[in-house]
Amino acid sequence: MQVLATHRFSVKDYYRMAETGVLKPDARVELLDGEIIDMSPIGPFHGGVTNYLIEVFTAASKGRWRTAIQNPVHLDDHSEPQPDLALLKPSPDFYRKRHPQPDDVYLLVEVSDTSLTTDRESKLPVYGRAGISEVWIINLAGLTVEVYRAPHFTGYESKTILRLGDQAKPQAFPDVAVDVADLLKR
Repeated sequence: MQVLATHRFSVKDYYRMAETGVLKPDARVELLDGEIIDMSPIGPFHGGVTNYLIEVFTAASKGRWRTAIQNPVHLDDHSEPQPDLALLKPSPDFYRKRHPQPDDVYLLVEVSDTSLTTDRESKLPVYGRAGISEVWIINLAGLTVEVYRAPHFTGYESKTILRLGDQAKPQAFPDVAVDVADLLKR
């Protein structure tokens, strides 16, 4: 019987593939648990929801956090995903010398349409294992916001589903409210 072997890529391997042209400069990929994952194209609803979040969080920040959009977060030696949005601790160099790490993250947001299964079943456990304190999955098809808190080795202990009429508030900044109906308005 033949046993299939898989190769788990490191972040170093991943960047080397980009440097040598194995990964094209315009490739929409991310590294998750040693696997290179293709990212879905961003449709208008997805882009608009992300833009809404950018506006709300940037206006409310007042220097308390940095809002990062589709930038890498270095979780460990085998994972460097690119969430749609992240609220990060302020850094004097704006993370020019290194990508943010789990301790730098207040909130990660994944806007999910075709990627919902991947975001829930693949990304969420990796985020939990890395100790990301809070993750929101914006479920575009279900018109809900899934709020995950209390990370542990296999994911998150707490899951709350917010619907139209509810408000989503980051745990680190409860004075900031995102109206779910306004967020998910078509």
